[in-house]
Amino acid sequence: MALTSMRVETFIAEAGSRLDRAIATRLPELTRSAAQRLIERGLVWVNGAPVLRPAHRIRSGDQITVHIPPPEPVDLTPEPIPLDVLYEDENVLVIHKPAGMVVHPGAGHTRGTLIHAILAHCPNLEGVGGVLRPGLVHRLDKETSGVLLVAKNERTYHFMQAQFKARTVRKVYDALVIGHPPPEGTIEAPIARDPRYRQRMTVVPTGRPARTRYRVLKTYEGRWGRYARLEVYPETGRTHQIRVHLAYVGYPIVGDPVYGRRTALPCPRLFLHARALTVRLPSHPEPITFEAPLPPDLQEVLRVLEETSIR
Repeated sequence: MALTSMRVETFIAEAGSRLDRAIATRLPELTRSAAQRLIERGLVWVNGAPVLRPAHRIRSGDQITVHIPPPEPVDLTPEPIPLDVLYEDENVLVIHKPAGMVVHPGAGHTRGTLIHAILAHCPNLEGVGGVLRPGLVHRLDKETSGVLLVAKNERTYHFMQAQFKARTVRKVYDALVIGHPPPEGTIEAPIARDPRYRQRMTVVPTGRPARTRYRVLKTYEGRWGRYARLEVYPETGRTHQIRVHLAYVGYPIVGDPVYGRRTALPCPRLFLHARALTVRLPSHPEPITFEAPLPPDLQEVLRVLEETSIR
């Protein structure tokens, strides 16, 4: 791609900082990993010459030039990817999203997302609620499994969105954390994007209000250490809210590569599962609860803990 077709940003960065970090700090729309990709492609110049090392240290007076390609076109061609459908009627589709699947297209994920699969299942969904996220009223992180609700028409989309905005939707998550927290608790701490590491969220006084309740279902102690299985109820919907809040109070989720810490316990992924969602549907006068069972990989982690815990 010709450099002339790209947006160009030039600035003087703080001496001593890493090149990738300086770019992510100066250009907030770029994560640090995105900055690294630009550097490795030769699209970042220092004093007029390409630099290919993200860890390059900036010197006093260095001029940084970043060439930013236009957004990669998103192909929303439906893909026949199997879906685990929990419920469906003329207004909604409720699915059990598997861990590891990206919900909607974005940087580095232009194909194979849940949206591509949903469009194949519901051909008339395109455009409902937005072009890139048709029908999505809420979302789950890539590594989080569980209940996800999709609106199949504009009327239902706005009907559902109003409930999420009013916080009348009840969400229940299963989580396994490191340590033994108090039997129950409420975490109120504002969340915002980390100014130093743009791919992370963090607790800061200037963040958006966030509230999470939890209760302990069971504790484990033995060969692998001390753990607790929690039932978690997020009352707001901030990005990475449960992960950030539990890590903030000292009980990070097992298998969390961003906010957690290493453990000896064998766990294949983030132990976070959206087990239940209670919401009103246009065709039902009373709220309905949709549930997704704990996936086999997470059941196996609990089995290992049960077998090795001190009785």
